[in-house]
Amino acid sequence: MHSAHATVRSEKAGRYLVQLCKHFAHKIPATWEETEGEDTKGHADFGIGTCDMTARDGALLLACNAPDEDGLGKVKYVLEDHIVRFGWKEELKVDWQDGTPAGA
Repeated sequence: MHSAHATVRSEKAGRYLVQLCKHFAHKIPATWEETEGEDTKGHADFGIGTCDMTARDGALLLACNAPDEDGLGKVKYVLEDHIVRFGWKEELKVDWQDGTPAGA
């Protein structure tokens, strides 16, 4: 299994997570759970790989997995493309790191 993670800093992280999941849900299985006073969590299954998303403390945390490098690259590309477009006013940046995040 190949994996990568990223942290995208934004005070609107929860809003972006919900927007991403709602958008993806038109074409793929995507779910989210909004909880008051707690983290907002989401999951998207692209078929070629998945991404778990968490909005916490002014950041959108992404954890992606795929069975091969090609699938992981495609999942990362789709997520980054949408995040940059949705957050263009904030000039959001996605800095991918290989592997799973520490403590996961």
